[in-house]
Amino acid sequence: MNGLDTLGQLPLASLSLLGPLALFALVASITPGPNNVMLASSGLTFGFRRTLPHMLGVSVGFSLMLVLVGLGLGAAFQRAPVLYEVLKYVGAAYLLYLAWKIASSGPLDNGEVRGKPFTFIQAALFQWVNPKAWVMAVGVIATYTPQTGFFGNLMIAAAVCWAVNLPSIGIWVLCGSALRRWLHRPAAIRAFNVTMAVLLVASLYPVALELAQRVAG
Repeated sequence: MNGLDTLGQLPLASLSLLGPLALFALVASITPGPNNVMLASSGLTFGFRRTLPHMLGVSVGFSLMLVLVGLGLGAAFQRAPVLYEVLKYVGAAYLLYLAWKIASSGPLDNGEVRGKPFTFIQAALFQWVNPKAWVMAVGVIATYTPQTGFFGNLMIAAAVCWAVNLPSIGIWVLCGSALRRWLHRPAAIRAFNVTMAVLLVASLYPVALELAQRVAG
């Protein structure tokens, strides 16, 4: 086989992993993380329709990242670990910047909205500096993508992750949008966004702990 397997030609071991893979993707996609916190805040601040490009960028961007990592980018990081370390800390710094942007966002007195929602491209590129996205990608490739017929398995894994991820993150956008009915006052919106910003900073706890251990060591 040349790796371009069809679903019917995949080994039984590959097919048996589809259910666990979908469950992993669901849990990883729907639990709190940088993407979901930002999507909920965007849903509240800008509404569901204006957040759609952000949501689609997250889902498509992660699936593309999964494929590229599986096709060899991960090997490049193994050969030069410093590249991954640099990306991780740059990503952490960028998340802190985004947390500040979220905390300071909100409606102006004249009814206009401060700031703009993420574009499709911005959301897709953000996956490369999102620590949770890296954990998910490595987990999918290492645990749910058998080496036999690897390319076909990788494509199916990316498709499953996309199909599960999109409605999962959409729930966060809907929740944020629904809160617009109750959080009419600028102070209430600001309080919600500050809470989301704090959660975003809290998601960096593993990176901060690792950095503290390195400094102490």
